[in-house]
Amino acid sequence: MFSSLDTGAIGISGHGLERSLALAQRFGYGGVDFDIREAAQLAGERGIDELRDLFARHKARPGNWGLPVNWEDDDWEEDLERLPALAQVAQELGALRTTTVCWPHSETRPFEENFEWHRKRFGRIAETLLPFGIRVGFEFIGPRTFPPPDAIPFINDMSGMLRLCEAIGTGNAGILLDAYHLHTSGGGVSDLDALSADQVVAVHVNDAPLGLTLDTYMDLDRRLPTETGVIDLAGFMQRLEAMGYDGPVTCEPFSARTNAIEDPCEAAQLVTDHMRRMWQQAGLDWS
Repeated sequence: MFSSLDTGAIGISGHGLERSLALAQRFGYGGVDFDIREAAQLAGERGIDELRDLFARHKARPGNWGLPVNWEDDDWEEDLERLPALAQVAQELGALRTTTVCWPHSETRPFEENFEWHRKRFGRIAETLLPFGIRVGFEFIGPRTFPPPDAIPFINDMSGMLRLCEAIGTGNAGILLDAYHLHTSGGGVSDLDALSADQVVAVHVNDAPLGLTLDTYMDLDRRLPTETGVIDLAGFMQRLEAMGYDGPVTCEPFSARTNAIEDPCEAAQLVTDHMRRMWQQAGLDWS
């Protein structure tokens, strides 16, 4: 596995791919999470070889790219029709991991109806990506405070998301494993013992605030890795290593502390210090 920088996730706005790659190289990251649409535009303007060289010059691997399909919308199939062209660029770049979030509630659909609705839509996305060798990861949302009080509950934990991936049945559907969502859903690092590397498409790491319970965690109130020690991130990383996970590990703290920093380098330095400490506590070499 390798550290991957997502500038937007740590409060750095306005950084395109090239500036993100430069920042990642400066702070020693092994890869960069990026927007596949921007990458496709650069490939169209400069050629795919130049795009590959851009990553190589910055000693960075392609990390996770956000799925460019608004699958909740009625006109989502328009995005699906555009997906193969983007997937072709991703394949040629060697960027074989994409992810999206799965919301833990519905306003109208009962659980089993909603499960089937997601299975069909996610299944079509996975089938579209399959010929390109691209895996798609679905993220569950753990905090119990997230769904509106009058909403109908849906999948909000790892076991439920794995069940959905199995039902999709394409072989390239897995999970985006977020340490915060695992913790706030009531799970722990021991749950990773039941996972195999091919079930994990991408990983997000972050810590949790002190003094809260499973009923009071908020989705957008997190901490930097190792900041509080509430989440056993050393054990989390060790289990990823033991299962042979070889993909990106990205910090996504939704941190007011980092968002308040105006200097991108200062923000990146703070996050990197915490990420390196997490790697060190796990007894792993930073990469």
